[in-house]
Amino acid sequence: MKRFFQVFILFLVVISCTKNNDPVVPANTTEKLTIFILNDIHGQIDNFAKVKYLVDQEKTKTNVLLTSAGDIFSGNPIVDNYPEKGYPIIDLMNRVGFDVSVIGNHEFDYGEVNLKDRMEQASFEWICANVQTDNSVIPQPKPYTTIAVNNLKITFLGLVETDGKENATIPSTHPWRVQNLSFKRPENVVGDFANIKQTENADLLIALTHIGYSKSGGRLGDYQLATDFPFFDLIIGGHSHSKIDEVVNGIPIYQAGSYLNHIGKIELEISDKKVKNINYQLIDLNTLTDKDPEINNLINVYNDAPYFKEVVGFSEINHSRYQVGNFTADALRKQMNVDIAFQNTGGVRANLDLGDITTKEIFNILPFNNAAVTYNMSVADIKNFLRGSRAGLYYSGVSIKIKNSDIEITDLNGNVIPDATVLKVGVNDYIPAVYDSYFPTTKIVSSQTDAATVISFLKEKNNRVNYAGSQNYFKF
Repeated sequence: MKRFFQVFILFLVVISCTKNNDPVVPANTTEKLTIFILNDIHGQIDNFAKVKYLVDQEKTKTNVLLTSAGDIFSGNPIVDNYPEKGYPIIDLMNRVGFDVSVIGNHEFDYGEVNLKDRMEQASFEWICANVQTDNSVIPQPKPYTTIAVNNLKITFLGLVETDGKENATIPSTHPWRVQNLSFKRPENVVGDFANIKQTENADLLIALTHIGYSKSGGRLGDYQLATDFPFFDLIIGGHSHSKIDEVVNGIPIYQAGSYLNHIGKIELEISDKKVKNINYQLIDLNTLTDKDPEINNLINVYNDAPYFKEVVGFSEINHSRYQVGNFTADALRKQMNVDIAFQNTGGVRANLDLGDITTKEIFNILPFNNAAVTYNMSVADIKNFLRGSRAGLYYSGVSIKIKNSDIEITDLNGNVIPDATVLKVGVNDYIPAVYDSYFPTTKIVSSQTDAATVISFLKEKNNRVNYAGSQNYFKF
């Protein structure tokens, strides 16, 4: 009887020291957990049926979590130009069974209202510790979330990069699309969460980041995070599109490439709130054949939208990215009826193959839904922009060269255009948003995006494309 009361009292002590919603795990018990990781998917959906199959098979064996390290959007017109922008990929992620995603910089590309809709559509948790949405329609994401999976509690802290603009603290997205949001640099907030593993009574604390692998100049990448803030059990990262499997300062760091070509599989043994054993495997999804049939059928439905198959022109050669940049600048100038047009190199995202040109191909080339904008600028102002921004740009309508260590702009007949001459300048609105100090406040914003403008040019003015000898690129 005495032995019974000793055991009973010990049981009461254990119960009284445990939160009502916390699992009771005996000391020294080893629990297993598999975490599947994806990052920088950028709208690619074709391999989600394989992801679903993999995850479901693993769930028959052990505890499983499925995570995204950001940049779900921007990179596939099927997703980016769906009537409800981004809807297809969130629909698929819900059905595949994602548990959590950090907000990546390209999650802001569709604008605030669209991100609000996609966050509300998602059945998984969005996290980000260094964004404030009080003045926006976007719901405030939690800085971290704790997910219980059987006997384990796993806490994820989210961080997004803020390197989007030299004179502002914003992610690498269109600045006009985050005007109502405020951001803090990740290195200035992460220290506030040093004790959340203890306060959450979590078995693991994981940084789920979209900050890139390594940075310089006091900025925070995953490498610096492990070095300067070593209170994480592991780091799952994104943004640099890398395949990472490294240990820094005793902390494992993982990235799984990009574009849904690979998925990372982290197998963990956990005991006494520590990782006792860890194994990582990078799986090439393109080599797998097993698929979930329901998800595969849904992917086919999304990919088969007739709008994206419309033929709008013909490419007479295989065009490189450089040649495509020259073509888009030319198409923008002629369709916008301006004197000079600029196209930023980062805005051109695909080559153009020989043969029929479909709307999907143009959306692949110009995926960011930037508006076409017209300004009146003097040649002197244009030169000031080129000097000061040092941006690499494709251009159309003039010739731009370096002469005597300065910029010379001539017309197509070789005549120098005086600095005082005012020209109509056509650009996508990302360029003046990033380099706002060089552009006037007065502008004409087209109702069409840059991609729609190029499609209209092909339909209405010239549907044959051949830029074999194009050389219109300038960087000061």
